[in-house]
Parts: sequence; structure tokens; C-alpha cells
Amino acid sequence: MNDFDIIVIGAGAAGLGAAARLAQSPVSFQVLEARARSGGRAFTQSASGHALDHGCGWLHSADRNPWRKLAEAAGFTIDRTEPAWGTQAFDLGFSRDDQQAFSEAAEQFNARVFDAAKSFTAQGFGDQPAAHLFEPCNRWNPLINAVSTYMSAAELEHISVLDLSRYADSEINWRIREGYGTAIAKFGAGLPVSFNCKVASIDHGGIDLRIETSSGTLTAKAVIVTLPPSLLAAGGLQFRPALPRKLEAAEGLPLGTANKLFMKLDRPEDLPADGHLFGRVDRVETASYHLRPFGRPLMEAYFGGALARDLEQEGPEAFFAFACDELALLFGSSIRTRLHFVTATSWALDPFSGGSYSYARPGHADARQKLAQSVDDRLFFAGEACSAHDFSTAHGAYETGVAAAEEALAATLGKAASKAS
Repeated sequence: MNDFDIIVIGAGAAGLGAAARLAQSPVSFQVLEARARSGGRAFTQSASGHALDHGCGWLHSADRNPWRKLAEAAGFTIDRTEPAWGTQAFDLGFSRDDQQAFSEAAEQFNARVFDAAKSFTAQGFGDQPAAHLFEPCNRWNPLINAVSTYMSAAELEHISVLDLSRYADSEINWRIREGYGTAIAKFGAGLPVSFNCKVASIDHGGIDLRIETSSGTLTAKAVIVTLPPSLLAAGGLQFRPALPRKLEAAEGLPLGTANKLFMKLDRPEDLPADGHLFGRVDRVETASYHLRPFGRPLMEAYFGGALARDLEQEGPEAFFAFACDELALLFGSSIRTRLHFVTATSWALDPFSGGSYSYARPGHADARQKLAQSVDDRLFFAGEACSAHDFSTAHGAYETGVAAAEEALAATLGKAASKAS
């Protein structure tokens, strides 16, 4: 079969959300996925006997996150242990008083972000890099910026104040013990997905849409595109006729870089379960360390921004060497013999993502809305970058996928009813 009512491009969280909604309708549809697996930037690998989330790992805003409900319904285990972000195990290199001072400085910075955004909104114009809101000479500016690389996958000098202010978070963060990627993959297991099927172009100049793929040509009444904006901006999917406004929107929403390193730990009982460490508190280029996640004999290091991108270019062992050096400064050189490389991620070099999650460049906060807008009620767009308030998350991606499917169904079934009458 090569003629469908609706084609979904991409089997990540957005594409699977769209497909699940379409499966409840009478339309014919197919999901096309370039990878050999579903999940996109949600991927769980089994290594050292444990489920390791290479991509998204936290159920952000878990109290309202649809993936939490879907995972619970599928029998997965929800771990409600609160993250220890912002704290320092044993107060190593970061005294209790300094932790409090940093927390206050971060809160004040966030308040300035919201105040500036309100001012821009009230005036009807204006935006600026979030780094412009640093308090001059504040000793905690580097660490605030480091945290930005974990949250937004980029440094604050690259990020729009307006966009940053629009992110919504209930501050309830849980995890799925069997892996976030595992839960998303299971959710998509019963849906019609064609793997290893890369889409090269969409011709929307005729009555039907023509979709050129590595497996042949398909036709459809509507297409839901869930590819990351990095791929759209790079021309990874060609539109005929061209869609310059979509390209412009995608270019304003680059994917930043965030990578993980997993290490096996000898004598794990010496460290607190679900503890946390910053490698350094005086510079931007530092990693965040999750000690013994789920009580496992592992350490998960998180790298973001330019540091993550540069180390990725050097290869997986570069992450391990960097982490060993930072941890040796905190624990002493003996920690080196207790750490063993397991695996590291490389999302910027991944040809099907080109990064980890999106941020808006200064002056491009409205690009998310522009990217999400449909074209001629036939081309629809979804993905975390299309979410107005839940960008950079798997639940934001899912919800935009469902919304795009609703739009596509209304357009497709409405046209069918019109023809029948």
C-alpha cells in the first residue's frame, strides 16, 4: 500500500503521540522512521545489567506529564525520589553556606528573567540574550550558566529571555526505573511504523502530497512532520514548493547539546544513593554528577552546551577523562581506580537529531508558534520545538503530536465529508 490518508514522519515521542491518536480514527495512516527503532531522542540501553536512558530520563512536571500516566498504565515503575540538583554530597568543594548563596543568586536571576519578559510583552517588542541579565561580577554567574547548559543544552548568551520565561515546570521530577525510552518504545510497539525509511522530500504542489522516501514514493492527503528543527534547517527534508518561513522558524530553534556519561563504581556504598555533585562551581565548563541513580553501583555524569559538544568531537573516552579529572579534585586521585567507563552519548553527531533539545535564539521566541503552524491544512508540524511551554521535553513532544493529529483529522475527514456530499 502506498496511498494513505495521513503520513507521519518520525517515530519519536511526537510521532508516536500523533499515531496513537490517528489509530483511534477511521483514516489510513503510516509512520515513517529513518532509524531502526522508535523513540527518537528517547532511548534506553541495557548495559552492565541496568537500563540506561541515553536521552530523556526525567519525567519533568510528572504530576501532569502524560508519559507518567501511560507508563503507569503499562506497568512500569515510577520512582518518586526527588532529584538532588543544586546540592553537593558531603559539601565537597561547595560549602552549605555557598550552596544557599548560589540558590538565592539563581532565584534572583530567574526573577530578573521573568521581569524582563513581562516588560517586553507589555511593550509589544524587545528580547535579549538571557546572559545580559547576569548581575555584574556575581561569583555564581558561571554556575548559573552551567545549569543552563543542563536545562537548555546551551549557554545563556545564546538563549532568548522571552523563550526562557515561557518554559512551564511544576518542579515535580520523577523517573521510570525501567527507562523512559523503554516506556516510549513499548507505547509505540503496536503502531504501524516503517523503520529504516528516510524521507527525502514532500511535494505539496498537487492535489495529493507525494512523499519521496528511501523505500519508494507514497501519496497522502496530509502529512505530519515531527523532525527536529536542526534537520529542517539543514535541508534534511525538502519541501516542493519551498517553505522559506518554516526554514526561518527552524533556524531560530537550534538544538543544543547535552550528553551523558555512565560509569560503573567500585565500593558504591561509600557514596549516597541518588546524591549529586557539581564538578566545579567556579566555571561554566563542568559536569553534573548523579551518584548511584536508583541506588545502582553507577554514576551518571551530565554535560551540556559547548563542553558537551567539544568532548563529543573528541570521542566517548574524552567524557570519561574529563569526569575523572573533576572527581579527582573532589575525592582525591584514588577515585580514578574506582571508576570504569560504561558508555557515553553523542547526540550532536547523531544524523537523525543533530542535537539534544531546542532553545530559541534571542529575537526568535515566537519561532515555536511559527514552526507549529500548519500549511494549507495539509502539512502539520509537531515535536518538542513546537511546544509553547513544554519545549525540550518528551511530554511537550507528545502533546504537540496529539494536537497535530487532531488538526490533520479535522482537515482530512472534513474534506472527505465535503467530497461525499
